[in-house]
Amino acid sequence: MSRATEALARASALVGPELDKAVGRLGAELRQPAEHHLAGGGKGVRGALAVLGAGACSGNEADGVPGAVAVELVHNYSLIHDDIIDNDEERRHRPTVWSAFGVGRAIVVGDALANLANQILLEDPTPRRVRAAQLLAESTALMIAGQADDMAFERLGSVSAEACLKMEEGKTGALLSCASAIGAVLAGGDDATIKALATFGLRVGVAFQAVDDVLGIWGEPELTGKPVGSDLLTHKKSLPVAIARARGGEELDRVLDAVAAEGDVEAATRHIEATGARDEVMAIAERALAEALEALGSVPLVDRYRDDMAALAHFVTARDR
Repeated sequence: MSRATEALARASALVGPELDKAVGRLGAELRQPAEHHLAGGGKGVRGALAVLGAGACSGNEADGVPGAVAVELVHNYSLIHDDIIDNDEERRHRPTVWSAFGVGRAIVVGDALANLANQILLEDPTPRRVRAAQLLAESTALMIAGQADDMAFERLGSVSAEACLKMEEGKTGALLSCASAIGAVLAGGDDATIKALATFGLRVGVAFQAVDDVLGIWGEPELTGKPVGSDLLTHKKSLPVAIARARGGEELDRVLDAVAAEGDVEAATRHIEATGARDEVMAIAERALAEALEALGSVPLVDRYRDDMAALAHFVTARDR
């Protein structure tokens, strides 16, 4: 077992039972679809970052558990709503909540999980928990704004790489930033440590999303579970597409139009790769990961937890699915 998978397993043993207990507080109409969604599994990266961040400050992982549960609830509410927005009928090879229980019920259960996250933090309103709730609220607002920008991109003919990166910082980076810092807040970490861990999580989020954008075009279907060039087929304006459009001009526009008209994904992937966009996006991921690790090393932390967080950053950014 690698250091990252061991840390994930250790965190899951702490967070999983508390997450189940929190969802068990919902009424039956909400609890059933929520439990259906959570039964699909997941790596629990955000919850793990929260307990590791607490351990990094105090040596006590349990300090971060309420924050871990709250962040996981927000993350899963966003997934339930994302599946509705994207019209995805399956997640992790199981029916999504909306496809199994209907759109209306899926919207409401997502809302319930978001509200439950705040309840978990504020039912014991100590100064640390209030600060953690404020951090979660601010990060959730940034995540929602990033999702809104992503949806707005669908109406635009082209999007700049800078706009894509800003969107991804919100949609993906904000909650990972919160997850990395919220445990330190609950453990009583100082402002410099909380800021450094927030920066670490944000840059990990950028690296994670950049790799995901590459997989959305060049990922192997048997590994990703998606068709070849899935982001091109859905006309997603991801970072490789934005960079390629800036470099490829009208010729690339014609090729991308052919994907829409004829489904010629292979020609489009060749053209995008020829612009150097794939290499540039991977370079962005590598720079973001280096920045994350630099932030992690900029403040005093308990060494074993610093190493765990670094291992987890490498784990989530070096993946094929």
